[in-house]
Amino acid sequence: MPDKFRNKYRISSVRLQNWDYGRNGAYFVTICTQGREHYFGDVVDGKMQLSAIGEIAETEWLKTFDLRPDMNLTMGEYIIMPNHFHAIIIIGKNQYNIDGDDGGNKNDVDGRDAGDRHAETQCIASLSPPPTPPPPTNQFGPQRKNLASIIRGFKIGVTTRARKINPEFAWQSRYHEHIIRNNESFKRICNYIRSNPEKWKEDRYRKL
Repeated sequence: MPDKFRNKYRISSVRLQNWDYGRNGAYFVTICTQGREHYFGDVVDGKMQLSAIGEIAETEWLKTFDLRPDMNLTMGEYIIMPNHFHAIIIIGKNQYNIDGDDGGNKNDVDGRDAGDRHAETQCIASLSPPPTPPPPTNQFGPQRKNLASIIRGFKIGVTTRARKINPEFAWQSRYHEHIIRNNESFKRICNYIRSNPEKWKEDRYRKL
């Protein structure tokens, strides 16, 4: 992605305009710290060693699923790196999306609809080329019950606690999400997440 920090203060969303991010599906999310500062710890001998702020980030992510039982969330692979966070999160069928359009894709991930969609709100390039956007869907459900609200709550929780340790802690204002296509893509992304610490020296986010 050319100049990943271009327009980083621009507010308008570049996510898929016709996709309901509260929809049942599997999502790959990446969130970076502001300026790619290393707040979360260090990689030592191919393994991530969390700092106090890194431990806060992990605790807040684990809490995410307990705080939102009504959304039927499932936690997938995740990794906290020195300056960014990768995770897979599955939004199951729930009272907010049960009447929604399934998107017509039958290549389910663990039995859940995860249509071939891609969007980027900052941070990293796609794992696969973006497909043609989907046709307009039904009216979206409550916007507080979607992927953005989950990420917003996580970021707020981490920021509030982290600034008691380091007042300068901050996230980038945006994040990246990839709507996982099928089981093959799901497994590939899981492997990518697991191998992050081992490949840290070549990581595009590493701040030299």
